[in-house]
Amino acid sequence: MYDLLIAPFLEFEFMRRALAGTVALAFGAAPVGVILMLRRMSLVGDTMAHAILPGAAIGFLVAGLDLFAMTAGGIAAGLLVALLTGVVTRLTHIKEDAALAAFFLMSLALGVVIVSMRGTNVDLLDFLFGSVLALDDETLLLIASIATVSLVVLAVIWRPLVLECVDPVFLRSVSRAGALAHIAFLGLLVLNLVGGFQALGTLLAVGMVIVPAVVGRFWAKDLTGMIVVAIATGILSAYSGLLLSYHTGVPSGPAIILVAGGLYVLSVLFGRVGGIVTGLLPRRHLEA
Repeated sequence: MYDLLIAPFLEFEFMRRALAGTVALAFGAAPVGVILMLRRMSLVGDTMAHAILPGAAIGFLVAGLDLFAMTAGGIAAGLLVALLTGVVTRLTHIKEDAALAAFFLMSLALGVVIVSMRGTNVDLLDFLFGSVLALDDETLLLIASIATVSLVVLAVIWRPLVLECVDPVFLRSVSRAGALAHIAFLGLLVLNLVGGFQALGTLLAVGMVIVPAVVGRFWAKDLTGMIVVAIATGILSAYSGLLLSYHTGVPSGPAIILVAGGLYVLSVLFGRVGGIVTGLLPRRHLEA
């Protein structure tokens, strides 16, 4: 049991680094994912994950595998797509989901083309699927910093953010904080996707944002409970996925998201809040 569950992390530094990075990612991304899900913006997260690819690719084209250049480019590209989507939605008859879909496809194609101009197939695979086993000190510090900023900013904007999820009309009638909270929240989403991009790549980064959040929805009715379950799901997925990768040789990033997906399937079936099997079981009299 020791060799199976503990030894890989004690014997290999790259496994410890990967675990530390993905755990930090879970603390920052899971709460953002819960709010994203409650606001019915889950697909926005997927779109924004791909939107950061051209910016990160331009940073790579200019400075190579420089963490600052790729991070700054990814943040700039994500915020630009969010801004352009808002402009198109307000100035034309196109709905937000259609505008996001168009920018998502263009961003993904443009990013792949930019990476291909200078990089190799290995570089392209790293951009798309990440290299969680190759995290260095700077990347770990970046992910940990993003998680810290996310938790602090969420604590500051928590009240208007939650109220906007429940009753946005009432919030607009009593306060102007809703718009600022929404902008700050989108910024947090972009930051966490950039952090996830460093570890899991642009195609899988959104997995640590959305999947644990959806799992939390099946196990808790209150918002705090959802966030706790989502964070725990992210940590368990990271730990189990890395072990699965180590013992079987499958890629680490996809292994982490596959474990999270497995927890999602179990939650759909047996979750105490809306699970299929749970719903078929007889309930006590007057039980909600």
